Amino acid sequence: MRFKTLAAAALLAVGVSATATAQDYPTRPITMVVPFAAGGPTDTVARLVAQSMSQSLGQQIVVENVGGAGGTLGAARVAKADPDGYTLLLHHIGQATSATLYRKLPYDPANDFAPVGLVTDVPMTIVAKKDFPAKDLKELVEYVKKNADKVTLANAGVGAASHLCGMLFMQAIGTQLTTVPYKGTGPAMNDLVGGQVDLMCDQTTNTTGQIKGGAIKAYAVTTPTKVPSLPDLPTTKDAGLPAVQVAVWHGLYAPKGTPAPVVDKLSKALQTALKDETVKARFGELGTEPVAQERATPKVLGDFVKAEIDRWKPVITAAGVYAD
Repeated sequence: MRFKTLAAAALLAVGVSATATAQDYPTRPITMVVPFAAGGPTDTVARLVAQSMSQSLGQQIVVENVGGAGGTLGAARVAKADPDGYTLLLHHIGQATSATLYRKLPYDPANDFAPVGLVTDVPMTIVAKKDFPAKDLKELVEYVKKNADKVTLANAGVGAASHLCGMLFMQAIGTQLTTVPYKGTGPAMNDLVGGQVDLMCDQTTNTTGQIKGGAIKAYAVTTPTKVPSLPDLPTTKDAGLPAVQVAVWHGLYAPKGTPAPVVDKLSKALQTALKDETVKARFGELGTEPVAQERATPKVLGDFVKAEIDRWKPVITAAGVYAD
């Protein structure tokens, strides 16, 4: 009887502690790790969300860029962090594709994190240096097939969104190009603008400004519907390349074991941020928009990551591209 009483008391104490943790949290600044270089599309999304969430939570969220190894270094840091809600990860589609791309990961993308919620789906664009000869996507495919040994395709490194989209593009046209990996989207875009490389497939958050400014040439957006900020840009489906369909989703995570009340508080703050008119307007300027409120939840993100791992595994396996 005494044992049962003590056990009940212990359970009650745990419940009270968890409630107190949620009520008090956060009492100090929070670090949001972005596993890519500053200035890239994921970094832009993170800073917009972090600023709005900071207001809701009453504590500053500091964005820290921990780039390298296709985003796995930053993700590993968060996976191993104390599960107290003070270290978060904002990662893109690479959270799912890393499960196949990397033979040895120091964490399990599906099980070593506490999902907080989806943030946004970012369309991709197929772009080229401004003086590339092809006028539209049909001409681009024809030109690339005839000049495969001369055309270069840039990406932001193995596992980056631009790398994944590039693989889909090459598979769709049945042609392998010379790929040029960079250490981040910024350097890749700089060389595309400068004409040192020919093509790239990258997120609208990184390409919209360059397209509107005439610094690069755009051929298509990789989503079923057009992007409002680029109304004259056709979809890959309408332009004759329906197999290239990809949007780069972003999700917010805490380390596995973070108390559920803390995760719920973070999720509610995220949902509030995604309703923020400033965030919505800025996202719109970048060619994207926040996900629907019902998708910015722990369960939806957790299920989505597992589904995306299954979706991308055959694509990556067929391409035979792996990283150590």
